[in-house]
This record gives sequence, structure tokens and C-alpha cells, in this order.
Amino acid sequence: MSTTPLRLALINSSVREGRFGPTVANWITSLAKERDDLQVDLIDLADHTLPYELSANPGEEVARTLSKVSPRLADADVFIVVTPEYNHSFPASLKSLIDWHRTEWGAKPVGFVSYGGLAGGLRSVEQLRTVFAELHAVTVRDVVSFHNCWGQFDETGALKDPAAATAAAATLFDQLVWWGLALREARERRPYSS
Repeated sequence: MSTTPLRLALINSSVREGRFGPTVANWITSLAKERDDLQVDLIDLADHTLPYELSANPGEEVARTLSKVSPRLADADVFIVVTPEYNHSFPASLKSLIDWHRTEWGAKPVGFVSYGGLAGGLRSVEQLRTVFAELHAVTVRDVVSFHNCWGQFDETGALKDPAAATAAAATLFDQLVWWGLALREARERRPYSS
């Protein structure tokens, strides 16, 4: 069994003006970087704007953007998607990223950190589970969710009461690592085909 750290692509999906996503993404990134079994690559979708119109032959600008993000997704062993909830769903920027890629997600685990109002972004997570299932990804059960998130972090981006969220993050990381190691080993033995 390989002891090489798993490559974690941590995706901050919100691109909205005044977004809260960087606060949540930076928090989970800092916890992930404390682990010896994960190597973190933070992908902020605000830095990788993809059009919503898909094409088998993307133009020069789209190809340039894809060349900056596609290899990072392909190289990842595991994913964490940080997502808000917009109108009971996830951001269009995330759907665009997902739809521009197909094989990059296959036979790899995906975890979620969600945030929002009363529902804490959980409705977006439930929709994402069905989308990732179509792409042959494995979504892990446990989620880190911030209900009414704006009051949970201080002005520096630190959680005011970190105990429960930190424990939930540890569970999420442990599940991702278990699935990540199992699926990496399986892909090395038998390439996955969908």
C-alpha cells in the first residue's frame, strides 16, 4: 500500500461578488494542510472562469483556462467541494466546471463543505451527489455544514466556536482518505472505465 499523500483538490465554487466562500475555503484548507496524508491544491473558481456553453472544440481562451484547471483535477486523488446554496441549488460556476470535465472525477471520492442560511447549503450537497454519481465519482457520507454561517466566523476568518466543525472536518477527512487510498490502489491495479 502506498504511503504517498493523497492529492486533494479543494474547490471553492462561489464566484459571486461579496462571496463568503473564501472564508470557509481557507478554514478547511488550513485544517487539511495539518494532515500528513493530504497534499492540498486550492482551486478558486473565481480564478478559472469557464463558459456555460460546452464545446468539443473550445476556443483559444477557453482552452487556456482549461489548461490551468484540468490537469489539477486529473492529478487529484480526492476532492472537497466548498459550496454555498443559491436558490436551493449549487452555483452555476461549479456546474460549469463539472460539465467541462468527465474522466477527471471517475472512481475518485468527493467530500463537501457547505454553507448558507438555515439549511447550511445541504440542499446543494444533495443535488451534487446525483451529479457526481453520473460521473462515476464516490461521494462520502459525512459533510461539514455551516448554518447561518455569517455569524459563525469572526472578522479574521476564524470560527468563534470551532469544536463541532473541527470534529466534523476530521470525520470528513478520514472518510476521504479511506476512500482515496482504496480507490487509488484499485485504479493502479485496474484502470477504471465507465
